[in-house]
Amino acid sequence: MKILVANLGSTSFKYRLFDLPAETQLARGGIDRIGQAQSACFVEVGGRREESSLAVADHAAAVKMCLDQLTHPDFGCLKSVREVAAIGFKAVFAGNLSGVRIVDDELLRKMEDLADIAPAHNPMYARAMRQLRSAFPEIPLVAALETAFHDTIPAANRLYAIPFEWSEQYEVQRWGFHGASHRYLNTRIAQLMSVACSRREQVPASDTVQPNDTALGESGLHSLRVITCHLGGSNSLCAARGGKSLANSLGMSPQSGLPHNNRVGDFDPFALPIILRKSGKSLEQVLEEMSSQGGLLGLSGLSQDVRDLEEAAARGHERAKLALDVFVASIRQYLGAYLTVLGGADAIVFSGGIGENSRFVRAEVCRDMAWAGIVLDESKNDSVPRGSESCISSANSKIQIWVLPTNEEIVVARQTAEVVGTLIHADRH
Repeated sequence: MKILVANLGSTSFKYRLFDLPAETQLARGGIDRIGQAQSACFVEVGGRREESSLAVADHAAAVKMCLDQLTHPDFGCLKSVREVAAIGFKAVFAGNLSGVRIVDDELLRKMEDLADIAPAHNPMYARAMRQLRSAFPEIPLVAALETAFHDTIPAANRLYAIPFEWSEQYEVQRWGFHGASHRYLNTRIAQLMSVACSRREQVPASDTVQPNDTALGESGLHSLRVITCHLGGSNSLCAARGGKSLANSLGMSPQSGLPHNNRVGDFDPFALPIILRKSGKSLEQVLEEMSSQGGLLGLSGLSQDVRDLEEAAARGHERAKLALDVFVASIRQYLGAYLTVLGGADAIVFSGGIGENSRFVRAEVCRDMAWAGIVLDESKNDSVPRGSESCISSANSKIQIWVLPTNEEIVVARQTAEVVGTLIHADRH
């Protein structure tokens, strides 16, 4: 079954084509600057890369170009568009319409109605999905909501202490996000935990998860306690036991939790009247600034990129150092809380652009944590090869510490294939 996984940006479209159940990646590609005079396009099939520049009006046109590339007689990997069983999307938020769902009018209306919660994602995805339903009615569209993995979070960790009817009537609660990433990391670490850290310090990253051959045993897997740290442009920590989410640092919206690259993270809403009154700005203006000028960028006044901040802090830039200090302190606070949620941990996993590449952030998060059973091996932490799966904990650490590249696309592909397979089975019966 061929599944196309789409990752949409406001002016971009990136994709991967998978063949399931083998989980082989057949192709990947992308188009940037959609809607502008010239769009940069690329496709990679079997090690061959083709690049071009031409006008791409909208996301429907981008998908058509993608399908043209994949069926090209010279370098394509498909004989016909009919080979694509479905297009899967890592959609963000639709409230109680969570899970993995066929894209229909009800879902699109709900995503549009809740656009205020995910303004950088929902409007764009809903618009593109409408375009694609119209342009390719023969191809099922499947939305794998980012909240789905966190549907198992218990009420005690999910609800805010607000008037109860707000939760019931307005769906105001801690939904949690980055579900595809946290799901993948929990699946992968359960497999890697079967091998002692000292015997498997570095293994190649793989798009395909191998069958589980674990020394932990089934009972151990069902109770495995993992704290996953998805750190990149946006950030979250997740506490999971036996592969089921029990808490996530992101709350009602992707703007909450840890500081993000340019989004504020946790913030007291009772500060808003003061900001509105003293700045003279509207609520919409203030919310837009909190979503685009906060986070690491707002704290540092310099950059939203941790690499820039680390370099500047090393040169004595005080606000760059401050931004990093606030970021690390927030991660440590959630880490400590999740050790309580889980009653300890068997593994801590770092992933995402920052988690995989910043040895500084990993070291600072784990600093002076021996009391909790967390002991980093500094030499291992300093020498993690790019793109590798690496254990960086010391031999005397009670909790294993890992760096794992995430793979959200393969999770969406699996979920999409499962939904489409169910539809096919239903049609046959």
